[in-house]
Amino acid sequence: MRLEAAARMDLFRKLWRARKLIVVVFIPLSLLPLPLIHPTSEACCAYVLMVTAVYWVSEAVPLGAAALVPAFLYPLFGVLKSSEVAAEYCKDTTLLLMGVICLAASIEKWNLHKRIALRMVMIAGAKPGMLVLGFMCCTVFLSMWLSNTSTTAMVMPIAEAVLQQLICTGLADSHDDSETVDASEDDSAVSNKQEKLDKKELEMFYRNEGDDSTKQELHTLSDGQTGEVNGFGLQPVLNKTFVRQTNGHLPQVAIEIPNVKRVKARRDSQYPTKRDHMICKCLSLSITYAATIGGLITITGTSTNLIFAEQFNTRYPDAKVINFGTWFIFSFPIAIIMLVLTWLWLHFLFLGCNFRETCSLSKKRKTRREMMSERRIHEEYAKLGPISYPEVVTGVFFILMTLLWFTREPGFVPGWTSLFEKKGYRTDATVSVLLGFLLFLIPARRPFSSSSGCRNSDDDSDSDPLAPMITWKDFQRLMPWEIVILVGGGYALAAGCKVSGLSVWIGRQLEPMSGLPPWAVTLLACLLVSAVTEFASNPATLTVFLPILSALSETLLINPLHTLIPSTMCVSFGVMLPVGNPPNAIVFSYGHVQISDMVKAGFGVNLIGVAVVMLAITTWGVPLFNLTEFPAWAVARNVTGSL
Repeated sequence: MRLEAAARMDLFRKLWRARKLIVVVFIPLSLLPLPLIHPTSEACCAYVLMVTAVYWVSEAVPLGAAALVPAFLYPLFGVLKSSEVAAEYCKDTTLLLMGVICLAASIEKWNLHKRIALRMVMIAGAKPGMLVLGFMCCTVFLSMWLSNTSTTAMVMPIAEAVLQQLICTGLADSHDDSETVDASEDDSAVSNKQEKLDKKELEMFYRNEGDDSTKQELHTLSDGQTGEVNGFGLQPVLNKTFVRQTNGHLPQVAIEIPNVKRVKARRDSQYPTKRDHMICKCLSLSITYAATIGGLITITGTSTNLIFAEQFNTRYPDAKVINFGTWFIFSFPIAIIMLVLTWLWLHFLFLGCNFRETCSLSKKRKTRREMMSERRIHEEYAKLGPISYPEVVTGVFFILMTLLWFTREPGFVPGWTSLFEKKGYRTDATVSVLLGFLLFLIPARRPFSSSSGCRNSDDDSDSDPLAPMITWKDFQRLMPWEIVILVGGGYALAAGCKVSGLSVWIGRQLEPMSGLPPWAVTLLACLLVSAVTEFASNPATLTVFLPILSALSETLLINPLHTLIPSTMCVSFGVMLPVGNPPNAIVFSYGHVQISDMVKAGFGVNLIGVAVVMLAITTWGVPLFNLTEFPAWAVARNVTGSL
């Protein structure tokens, strides 16, 4: 029996190790009867869609590799030509992303992001509540332009340095407190002639060598007297021994007795107090949530925004409503409200409700630990030195790119594209690629200057006075090619659904929902998407749901933007588990938070996000996107699809 049980367990272990290979082989074979029994375009497209979706959700193969499935299955089943599928893998948003990555590479290479982050934290101060808010604000701002993962990976080391300073200062304070308490106990012990010394915690060994009564060795056996505390190398002097000679035999000794239980409790934990641990949890989680919030603000803030923009513009080419300006106007208030509510939620959860103590800007109310934390932040900022020439150039390009995006087609006034005779040729990608290309040309050294005027440069730029702001290696290091292929796979799936008529068929199956009001349909979509994205990648989840929700909106005669925009935003709210998105995993790896902390805090953030997005789409989103009526560009698409 034991041998059989062991053999079964060994078989289960082998199957578990091979689970990804089993999924890769079993799923296509099990679904193969669908296109064989029903050899229609809709069935073949549905087969490709389901296989790709399962690969994405299960991550049996890398996301980028799974995105290549439509590239060979669509031609094999006769859904799309190979050339037509290939054209879907490089779109306008790919060029937009490449230009933004060029700017992001320059920002990271010359440490402009670190200067911005430290300056904003210096303004906020070192009070726990204000420190968390300061880090959240700088993370939101950086995440608008950099990827959420890059922003989190950059800000967390800065936050960790501040937290370590907080922990070290807390340990030093605890030792000072123990000395103060023990000093008072020492006075009372001397006055009572040592009658209350605890003999179980202390042993005294007195050794008198020869006739010289001044030669004595006093050994105190107590834990932690010479060891390190918490790995920080702090050598606390907990036991001070004062010897007063009398007759050369037994000395009168006044000995400080540490609070052994308190010291041991602190040594068993990484943190001086429970409050310090709560501050570490609050600050760590605030960074990943702020990165998610910042990614909502701009079209380029996160890959899901790009997926939505391209799929929407491809499906509805006559709809000229989604651009950098309109998206920013809609999403910026959402981010501000979410930032404030998320900060309040985390403060309540980990720091309590005493905002006067944790958020006061008065210098008189600052503790020694807060002053030490501020000093550490100022020291980190001083290491950057004065602002350099490459940082100035990068900042100018950053502002210029933003202004050109805003003023291209603002809507309420003619944009700069109206200066050209031919309309519709220039997009946000045009600006992005142009400025990104110039970064490969502009020298990193100040013109007509003998000194380099820049720091953090490599040997090539030191030797070459015309070395550019960024190199191709800098660009390659940050360019997320997997996301590019993943987005392309989503475009290919959307094109297949459109050509084969699968999206129309799905829409007809959803006609029973026609009795629901638009806000109820949107709410159900948001809740469904935010639940699925906790276990699947954000881009894969959105790529699967966008065609379905588009068909649903057309069938119910709801403005597609009413369901697509909230769903796109809610797909970023996978914040309850470390596997929800890469920023969560980065923060979790630092060891300050547990999964239970992420679930508890993330559930509240998820509810806040869905509520704020629903508020936005039913208030200022209505006049901005004219959501009260079914638009003409959607009517044309619906009629064409029906034919």
